[in-house]
Amino acid sequence: MTSLPPLNQLISLKGKRALITGAAAGLGKAIAYRFAEAGADLDLIDVDAVNLSKAKEELLVFSVDVNTHLVDMSDKDQIDDLWSQVQTASPDILVNNAGIYPFRHFVHADEAFYRQVMEVNLFSVYWMCQHMILQRGKRGGVILNIGSIEAVLPFKEDLAHYSVSKAGVIALTRALAKEHARRGFRVNALVPGGIVTSGTLAAAKQIFRFRFDVLKTAFQFQQRLPIRRPGQPDEVARMALVLVSDFSSYVHGATIPVDGGFLSA
Repeated sequence: MTSLPPLNQLISLKGKRALITGAAAGLGKAIAYRFAEAGADLDLIDVDAVNLSKAKEELLVFSVDVNTHLVDMSDKDQIDDLWSQVQTASPDILVNNAGIYPFRHFVHADEAFYRQVMEVNLFSVYWMCQHMILQRGKRGGVILNIGSIEAVLPFKEDLAHYSVSKAGVIALTRALAKEHARRGFRVNALVPGGIVTSGTLAAAKQIFRFRFDVLKTAFQFQQRLPIRRPGQPDEVARMALVLVSDFSSYVHGATIPVDGGFLSA
């Protein structure tokens, strides 16, 4: 057993560069923090310039290289430009976290609304993975896509568009895992449950102003949770770190829930 690598080496990301989308706040920022703590250099992507700058300042305490990029993930041209910028320092790790979850009843969703959700939540993941695989070639790399429990078991109302987009992310993850493992790519998906972030709180406040029946749904959601509490961004970030590190060297094509037991209840 003395030949086994030590735990601190398995979890370390020193010498690695990670590109994280939606990194200015919420899950993306929490993931960036744990990656930096593990020694990874970072490329942080978001449309929020102010919070992206704040995130960078906070991460510099770990003495890692941190670059920020303002990118609208619904715009493929901007995604293409991003990968031209990082070509000289290609990321070893890609985390597709950026996503939007506007509430709208299925029958009231028009084409522009549906297209926007799909472009941010699914199409951008497709293009980001494509660039990663093309740029890394035979060097391989690690891709972690962020799904949602809504893709597996829809619970909240008025999120059919979101559920479809995240189901696509899970399907894409499995397809890429099968097709590109032999080229050295390890591809997995995380499926967060009810996680408290600034984004989810803002969305909840907005609906509560107009729809008090949502309180009933929220109560039912919490009652279903075996753990009886919502999750925190860092609880997702810790599992993200495990999945992109050598700790999970044989975890491939997996969909890992971080949901307080919601899907099993």
